[in-house]
Amino acid sequence: MLLSVAMISYPDIDPVLLQIGPVAIRWYALAYIVGVLLGYRYVRMLNWRSVPPVIPAKPFEDMITWAILGIMLGGRLGYVLFYNAGYYLDNPHEILAIWKGGMSFHGGLLGVIVGFYGYAKRHRIEYLRLMDMVACAAPIGLFFGRIANFINGELFGRVTTVPWGMVFPHGGILPRHPSQLYEAVLEGALLFVILFACSRYTRIREQAGALSGFFLLGYSLARTVVEQFREPDHHLGYIYGMMTMGQLLSAPMLLVGVFLVIRAMRQGNGARTAD
Repeated sequence: MLLSVAMISYPDIDPVLLQIGPVAIRWYALAYIVGVLLGYRYVRMLNWRSVPPVIPAKPFEDMITWAILGIMLGGRLGYVLFYNAGYYLDNPHEILAIWKGGMSFHGGLLGVIVGFYGYAKRHRIEYLRLMDMVACAAPIGLFFGRIANFINGELFGRVTTVPWGMVFPHGGILPRHPSQLYEAVLEGALLFVILFACSRYTRIREQAGALSGFFLLGYSLARTVVEQFREPDHHLGYIYGMMTMGQLLSAPMLLVGVFLVIRAMRQGNGARTAD
C-alpha cells in the first residue's frame, strides 16, 4: 500500500463476509437484505402513523416480495440497457449473471415504480401515498448499498490530491476520491434526514406525491454533484463530451421531481383556499 501525505489508507475489507464451502455470503448481498428489511420496517411505522393507514394489514404480507422483484429485475435490466447494451446483445446468456457487471439504481427505481404500481392496483391502495412512504425508506437501502460499493472497492472516484484520497485495489496507484462514501452520505443519510423531517414536521406530507417528488429531487441533485468526483464508467466515458451516464439518467428524475412537488403544492393551496 502506497503512503502519501495526500491520502489515507483504504481499509482493505474482504468482499466475502462468510465462506461456507462453495457458498459465499458477500457484503453486497447483505447490504441489499439489510436495506430491504429496514426499509420495510420503516414503511410499516410510517403506515401505522397515517390516519387512516395507507396499506391495510394483510397486503403487507407480500410487500417485500414486490420490492425485491422490482429492485433486482429493474436494477439488472437497467444496467444491461443503460450501461452495456452492446455487450449483452452479443452475450445474452450473461444478462442474469448479476455478479458480473452489477446493478443500476435508475433501473431499480423504474422496477420499484412499476412493481409497486401493480402491488397498489392489486390491493386497491392509493399509489402516490404508497410511493411517498417507499420514497422515505429508499435512502436506507441507498446508504447500505454505497457502503457495500466501498467495501468492494468499486465505483471509486477520480484521481485527487485531497488528504482523504485513497488508493483503491483496482484503481491504479494514484489516490482517488472515496466517492462511494460521498454518495452514502448525500443519497443515503442526508436524504433520509430531509425526508424524515418533511414527513414528521411539515404539512407537505399531506399532499400525495410530495415526498416522492422531494426524493427524486434530492437524489438527482446528490447524484449529479457526486458524479463530478466519481470516475466515469470506463467503457462509456463522457456522454456528449461533458456528462456521465449517471447524470444523464438523473435528469428525468429531476424533472419528474419538480413536477410532483409543484403539483402537490398547488393541491395544498387549493385545499386551503377551499377551507
